[in-house]
Parts: sequence; structure tokens; C-alpha cells
Amino acid sequence: MELSTKPILPGSFVVVKDINSIYKGYKGFVQRVTKKRAAVLFEGGNWDKLITFQLTNLERV
Repeated sequence: MELSTKPILPGSFVVVKDINSIYKGYKGFVQRVTKKRAAVLFEGGNWDKLITFQLTNLERV
């Protein structure tokens, strides 16, 4: 099974692939998943940010 076919579940590491997002290319940790969205935690230095994305705009790392 390839990485791209595995489901995105809480605990997965993902990268944002939405070309219109300022977070494109950022890697984060999935905190929770609903029907079509995932809350992704980004940690970097002295900041943490929790952002919700459409599952279609994320790719497993």
C-alpha cells in the first residue's frame, strides 16, 4: 500500500499541498479528523498553531 492511499488519521504526519494556502509545504501533526476536514498542529520554535484543512488539501508524509 502506497503512502498516498493510506487514510489520514489522528496521529498522522501530513504536508499541506493546497497551492492557495499560506501553509503550502508546511508539515504538521493531525490532531482530529471529522467528515471532510482535519485539524493539523504546526509546531515551530516558539509558536504552535492548530489549523483546519480539507482532507483533499493534505498529503501523508
